[in-house]
Amino acid sequence: MSKQERNLNPARLRVVLVLQGGGALGAYQAGVFQAMHEHGLAPEWIVGTSIGAINAAILAGNPHETRLERLREFWQSIAHRDSYDMRRVPDLQRRSNVLLQTWDTLIRGVPGFFSPRWPSMFPLGAAVAPEQASFYDTSALETTLNRLIDWDYLNQPGGMRLTVNALKVTCGTLRSFDNRQLAISADHIRASGALPPGFPPVRIDGELYWDGGLYSNTPLETVLDDDEHVDTLCFMVDLWSADGQEPTTLDEVQTRQKDVTFASRSQRHLDDYVKRHRMQQKIRDLYLALPGHAQSEQGARDLAELGCGSTLHVVRLPYAGRDWNMAAKDINFSRGSIEWRWEQGYQDALRGIQAAGWLSLVSEDTPLVVHELPPLQNAPHSQVA
Repeated sequence: MSKQERNLNPARLRVVLVLQGGGALGAYQAGVFQAMHEHGLAPEWIVGTSIGAINAAILAGNPHETRLERLREFWQSIAHRDSYDMRRVPDLQRRSNVLLQTWDTLIRGVPGFFSPRWPSMFPLGAAVAPEQASFYDTSALETTLNRLIDWDYLNQPGGMRLTVNALKVTCGTLRSFDNRQLAISADHIRASGALPPGFPPVRIDGELYWDGGLYSNTPLETVLDDDEHVDTLCFMVDLWSADGQEPTTLDEVQTRQKDVTFASRSQRHLDDYVKRHRMQQKIRDLYLALPGHAQSEQGARDLAELGCGSTLHVVRLPYAGRDWNMAAKDINFSRGSIEWRWEQGYQDALRGIQAAGWLSLVSEDTPLVVHELPPLQNAPHSQVA
C-alpha cells in the first residue's frame, strides 16, 4: 500500500466503482477513474451497465499501469473530429458543431463502435432475425473490445472483480454477469449496452439480452445485495439528473423525459438498504438478549450471515453538464465534448477525494454514509443514515 493510499484509505475499506449507462456521457466516468487512479484508490470491484460496462471491462481487463492508457485510447478512437477547436469559439458555434456531429453519428455511426445496418427491412416494419432487429450493427465494438482488453487477465482469479448487468429479453429479468462466477467476454459487454431499437440484442448461452439500463440504469443494488459484508467505499457516478426545470420546447421535453427515464433510483435503494440493516441489527440484539441455553451454533451462523456490522460509504458524483438541453446528448461524440466531460469527471472526483468525508469517524452501527460533492471551496457535506 502506497503512502497516498494509506492516507486516503487507512481503514482498508473495499473500494467499489459503480458506473451507469449514458453513451457518450460515459467520458465523465473516465475522468472520475483518472482521479481515483492518481490517488491510489484503485477499485477492487467495478459494477457497470451499458457504457459503464464498456469502461469497466477496459479497466478490469488491463494491468494497473496501462488501465488509464487503454481507457483514453478507447475514447479517443470513437471521438468525432471537430471542425475547429471548441475551446476557442463562442457557445453558439459550439452548439452548431455539436448538432452537426450528432447528425453525423446518426447517419454514419461511430467507427469502432456501431454502424448503420444497410440494407435492412427492420426500419420498415419487416420481421428479421432477432440478432438483426436494430437500426445499427455493433460488431465493430467486439473488435474494439478484443483489441483493448486482455480477457485472460480480466478472468484470472484474484484480479479486479467485474460485474455487468443485462436484461433478458424474453422475460424482463435482470442478469448480472460476474467474472467470479463465469468467464466474461465481449458478448457480455455488448449485451449490457444493447439498447433497443438502436442496438441489437446479444445472444448468450441461447438467451437474448438487452441493455441492463432498461431495468435499472444505476447498478448500485448489485453492491447493496452483495453477500460479502465488509466496510466499503463506493464511488457512484450519476450521468442523468432526476431534477430539472419545467420544459417549454420539444427538445427540452425530450431531454427531461430521457433524464427522468435513466436517472439514478439510488436513493430508494439506499433507503431500503438502511431499513434492512436496522432490522438486521434489531434481530441481532434480540438474539444476543436470549439466555445462553436458547442460543446455538446454528443461530450464531445465521446471525453472522446477516452481516449488519459493516458501513457503506457512498461518494455520489453527478454529471452536471447542461448540453444545451439536447435530447441526443448521449450520442454527441464530438471530440471537444468528450474531452470536456472527461475533464469535468476528473475535477469533480478530485473535489470528492480532497474532501475525503469517509475519513470522519462514524459509530460501528452506522450502516450508510452518503457523501455529496462539496460546493467549490467549501466544507464537505455528508449524510449519515
